[in-house]
This record gives sequence, C-alpha cells and structure tokens, in this order.
Amino acid sequence: MKRRSFLKKGALLSLSTAFVPSFLPGGPGLNATPAVLRPAVEEWKENQINIAWIGHATVLINFYGKVIITDPVLLNSIGIYMFGFTYGPRRINPPALDIDEIPKPDLVLLSHAHMDHMDYLTLAEISDKYPGEVDCITAYNTADVIGDLDWKSLHEMDWGDTYSLPGMHFKALEVKHFGWRFPWERDRSKGFFKDGRSFNAYVIERNGKRILFGGDTAFTDKFKKSGEKVDIAIMPIGAYNPWVHAHCNPEEALQMAKEMDAKVIIPIHFNTFLQGWEPRDEPMKRLLAAKDQFAMNVGVTEIGGTFTTA
Repeated sequence: MKRRSFLKKGALLSLSTAFVPSFLPGGPGLNATPAVLRPAVEEWKENQINIAWIGHATVLINFYGKVIITDPVLLNSIGIYMFGFTYGPRRINPPALDIDEIPKPDLVLLSHAHMDHMDYLTLAEISDKYPGEVDCITAYNTADVIGDLDWKSLHEMDWGDTYSLPGMHFKALEVKHFGWRFPWERDRSKGFFKDGRSFNAYVIERNGKRILFGGDTAFTDKFKKSGEKVDIAIMPIGAYNPWVHAHCNPEEALQMAKEMDAKVIIPIHFNTFLQGWEPRDEPMKRLLAAKDQFAMNVGVTEIGGTFTTA
C-alpha cells in the first residue's frame, strides 16, 4: 500500500465507535482467530446472483457478472491508525476472504462514513491493487474522506438520487442513523441537511432484479415510504442493545425487508466487532425464530455463507 499522511487521515478517522467496549491496539494482519467459511468465488457464474457475507457490513455480490463489495472492512482492527498500529476494536471473527482472495470489484458501495463501514486502510488497499479501475459510490458529503484514493470514479448520492453505471442502476434511500466521524462534525442527524455528513441505503438493479443494501439503520418507516420493491434485502441485525436509536433488531429488520416485498434477507452487522451488549449469537437466533412470521427466507446464517440464485 502506498504511504500517505497518516496524521491527516487520523484526523478524519471516526470516533463514532467510542461506545464500543474494546479498544486495543492491533496490527494490519489477523492474529489466531476462529476459522470461518470461505465463499467459493471461483465457482460463481455470470448468469447467477451470488451474495457472500464477508463480515460486519462487508458483502461481496456477484450480480450477473458485476462484482460489488459493500462497506469493505478487511483488517484486524478499526480505529485510529498511528505508528503502525490501529487503535480500536478488534475483530472477533476474521473476514471470510482477504484482499487477495476477493475478485476485482467493479464497484465499491459505501453506506456512510463511520470507520466500521468506510475503513480508509482497506479502501486504500483496494484502490492501490486496482488503480483507476474501480468505481465507488458513497453518501452525500462523505467523498472527502477517500477522495485522494485512485478510483475510476467517485460519486456521491443524496437521498432519492438515482445513478447508473454500465449495466447497473442505483437509487439512494434515507435511513435512520447518523453520519459523523468525529462528534463535532456536521451531521444530518443533527439537522445539518445541506452540509452535514449523510447516510444511505441503496437499491441496486440489474437485469430486472433488485437488491437492497440496507447499510446501517434503526427501525424506521422510511423504507416503506420509499415505495421501492426488491427481491433480496441485505439488512443489519446487530448492536441494538442498547443502541436502539441507531440500530434495528432482527424482528425490525425483517419487518422493513417485508415492507419492500423482499423474499430473502441477508443478515449483516453482527458477530464481527463487539458493538452491542446483546450476546453474540442472539441476533441470528432471534432472526431465525421470527422469519416465518414474515414469510422470509434467510439467505446466510454465518460469516462466509453464500446465497445463490439464478
């Protein structure tokens, strides 16, 4: 990875996980950690939809031959990078794929600028490996964090915006969350709608199929009010105890997916970093217990799991 001014970027790294209970120094690699499933990306085909949960909000999508990675966070820790160490929460499970195992993305899709969703070091590795070859979409007033990286294109989307890349169409949706990287930054959740950092979900459309990437959200009727309908919903289900103001619980995730007519839910945002007080296995247990009430199929149940459909 190219050397950059870490003091400059350190000033941009988020304190938004200050509520996370574990702050420990960690290097760029992984220590001894439990094994996880490895998605068989080499077997994916261009006439399929493949969705693999890599960990946290990082999802690798093969959308009929277009490769999308959402909120990529692939290193051992998230936090402030100084003197060769990242000071912040460590992973409790490794990513299902590392940077060298992930196929070249056509697109990096970023929901908001929190450091557990917009990880500068991971994004720098991707852009350094594929300089000028990967498009990137991010939320309104967040592109400055990663604007010095070598993207093919870098495009901000505001709530309700639509945007197209070859063979793919996108719509940004409003969610109930917050966007600052430092508490003193302007943020739309504080009422700074013109110059505050924003936070998105996205509907991705290709070949008549539609996938929702829910990003990070508390329970809200904004998905229902959008009027958008999707086939598959990628939804966060963890860190709801006690952070109900920012994160939905599994039943709420199911309800929001159902309100968009999704038939499959891909659960994310749990069992990767210690961000909530609920037991690590509680979000999935609650999701599986409630899914039949919403006539919903659960596409993956663990890190590295892959959902595939024609």
